[in-house]
Amino acid sequence: MMQGHAIPGVVFQPRSQRGMQRGINQIVEAVRPTLGPRPRIVAVENVFREKKPEFLDKGGLIARRIIQLPDRDADMGAMLVRHALWRVHEEVGDATATAAVMFQAVYNRGLHYVAAGGNAVHLRRYLEAGLHEILQELDNRTLPVTGKERLARLAESLCFDPSLAKLLGEIFDIVGEYGQVEIRRGHGREYERQYVEGMYWSSKILSPRMLTDQIKLRTDLTNTAILISDLELEDPRPVMQVLDQVMQRDIRSLLIVANKLSDSVIALLLSASREPQKFQVIAALTPGSGPVEQGAMMQELSILTGGRPVIQAAGDTLRSLQIDDLGFARRAWVDRSYLGIIGGKGDPRVLRTHMANLRAAFKAADDPQQRTKLQQRIAKLMGGSATLLVGGSTETEITAREELARQTSALVRAALREGVLPGGGLAFLACRQRLQRLFQTSSDPDQQAAIKILIRALEEPLRTIAANSGYDGGTVLGQVERAEQGCGFDARSGGIVDMAQAGILDVAAAQKAAIRCAVSGAATALTVDVLVHKKNPEQTSAKP
Repeated sequence: MMQGHAIPGVVFQPRSQRGMQRGINQIVEAVRPTLGPRPRIVAVENVFREKKPEFLDKGGLIARRIIQLPDRDADMGAMLVRHALWRVHEEVGDATATAAVMFQAVYNRGLHYVAAGGNAVHLRRYLEAGLHEILQELDNRTLPVTGKERLARLAESLCFDPSLAKLLGEIFDIVGEYGQVEIRRGHGREYERQYVEGMYWSSKILSPRMLTDQIKLRTDLTNTAILISDLELEDPRPVMQVLDQVMQRDIRSLLIVANKLSDSVIALLLSASREPQKFQVIAALTPGSGPVEQGAMMQELSILTGGRPVIQAAGDTLRSLQIDDLGFARRAWVDRSYLGIIGGKGDPRVLRTHMANLRAAFKAADDPQQRTKLQQRIAKLMGGSATLLVGGSTETEITAREELARQTSALVRAALREGVLPGGGLAFLACRQRLQRLFQTSSDPDQQAAIKILIRALEEPLRTIAANSGYDGGTVLGQVERAEQGCGFDARSGGIVDMAQAGILDVAAAQKAAIRCAVSGAATALTVDVLVHKKNPEQTSAKP
């Protein structure tokens, strides 16, 4: 976007607050059209102006595309809300537009109260106290979601693609909240799914000559021993010693997991496998990227199969390897992209303890990337996984469908883990009663003002969904308030329906993230009195 003037300065009230308000409103009004099942499209100019603009309907991505506003006062408010919305997007992948419209409602009405003489610090404290009440009420109204049909209806309310929703409902009904779901490009025009028994990791066979099935381009082993390592095997002599130990125990197949094999080691393994009906050995690349991730993958292979990992950084070598250090599995397979284990012979008690530790770490983790990696590790240990193949008529369509499938998959997983709420803004409306009871017991003007602001902000998602669908927000709100409990506005039909029966549901985790972002972010912004502009802000960050 446009660059501002590089003039340093300090800006005080009321100019500072008015400037921030302009920026907040500009960002939110760019995002607002995307809320609801009938979103309007936002066109964003391409960096290369000779190319066509982007047409977006995702609030977080739209906010991310706005890099800078020409008005430096407004830019500070815009970047504050932009950062908050992107955090919601990173955390839950949805609800950024919901967060945006509630952020704006809290900030604008809060600023009006402060301008009339209200205390911004007291107002912030009461807004945050009200947020706690709202979150508690949302917890009370959260419901579990189970079963293929309900999961499919939830998925459809998130992606508005019935064929994708149907498959995701089936997949997550089978693999569960932690199950491994891989999304890949298919070769047809529609969605397809495949199920894989056991656990698999990104890896590859270390020599194409070890592939025994030239059609599937993979090798399967039955009742196999497994050598787990991250070694670079250059000398064939210690490898030969391992093979001798295995053969003496009358073990018919061996899988070697290593980082690298020399040509002489590959030749040795191929020679040992010249009669595969008597003995067969293959080698796969150690899963994981980098020492830390490889260490975690080797630990889990060890737990699954009962083997002891041979770790280069610990000074381990094959010369000290004993036959009892090997893991075992009912089946193993390797192809050009993956390593799979089925029926590992590890201690089930050790596996259960490790799974419990991973789940505890997952719940305690705040970083989205760390949570994703922990979830993937849990999924691999559970056994059983699914692959969703995404097809389409054009490259652009396939790319868009892939992204939609990933976002919807993440949200359905979150719903399985943390439950769902009635959609269409109805869950937020239901929180107003709790705040109204709190208002009736309060005599503090700042607390009363905070409660009024929150009550009005809780209505904003429904009002916006109605407006984006071509209806008057106030009229629709009145219809919902007069309807029976559990009934809300279906923007697709324009009628009042039972939201649960209609399958109009929201992921509880996403809605909680949205209200936290809106209230805590706006409350903080209300206490900003002074803006400090630096000279050449684009260069300042590079200095110590």
